[in-house]
Amino acid sequence: MPEIADNPLIKLSEALAERVRQARALVAAIAAHGHRPRSGTLWRKDVVVASEQSFPDTADATVTLADGSAYTARVAGRDPATNVVALRLDGTPDPAALTSGEPSPGGLVLALGAEESGISARLGVVRSVGPLWYSRAGGRIDRRITLDIGIARREEGGPVVDAGGGILGMSTFGPRGRVLVIPASTVEAVLEPLLSKGRVERGWLGLALQPVLVPEALQAEAGQSRGLMIMRIAKDSPAAEATLHVGDILVTIAGENATSTAMLARHLGPDSVGKQVELRLIRADKPLSIQVTVGIRPTS
Repeated sequence: MPEIADNPLIKLSEALAERVRQARALVAAIAAHGHRPRSGTLWRKDVVVASEQSFPDTADATVTLADGSAYTARVAGRDPATNVVALRLDGTPDPAALTSGEPSPGGLVLALGAEESGISARLGVVRSVGPLWYSRAGGRIDRRITLDIGIARREEGGPVVDAGGGILGMSTFGPRGRVLVIPASTVEAVLEPLLSKGRVERGWLGLALQPVLVPEALQAEAGQSRGLMIMRIAKDSPAAEATLHVGDILVTIAGENATSTAMLARHLGPDSVGKQVELRLIRADKPLSIQVTVGIRPTS
């Protein structure tokens, strides 16, 4: 009969428990007056990040770490486009030094969160790993990491680590309740502007668009069968200053076919502000090109 010490299940259990022990210092319990408790991740000294989509409209909260120490926190900035909210604290210890993890389909992961008795740990696998994608609000998410795992609502926003102990990022809920990971690199990319400005400034044209068919007679010249019709133009927006018209059909932006608003968002990231982009349009069944200087997206 094999020795208990050689039991692979016991070794796996001990290894997982050790991973939780290493990462537990990253787990933050966030309490805001009048709202249900939720989880966050101690991302760096005196900074906690959490899921913006479920975070209440409040400026202050109390953050309790896994060792029981409690801190007053204030919201430093929010970015709905990447679903990250950053909170500033004062006097927290340096978080555990974890390396960045590399997600692989089928790989084991641990999603940690906060609960009344301390921390929670959920074991699952990486369901799929896709390329970078853009949210509807124009946020760049470096990888589409989907987990085959179930978490409670209060655990959303906690850290996710791989079997090697590397941090993959922060847990969040996606469409149809699927659990996704906001990658660590994405959090890092938005954290500095959130802490310094309270927001991430992205490009804006001031257009409301609707996918439509390009007139058949112009499809060959346009090189595509679909475009985006301008339905509304915001007052004093870059589009208004460039004399775009309601009813124009946007065919390309910066040389790339404009077939969806998600594609358009790729050209309106933080680096686009103040730059000129060429828009190719169809107006009254005639093609034309217009240069537009990208503005800063309003907060509302």
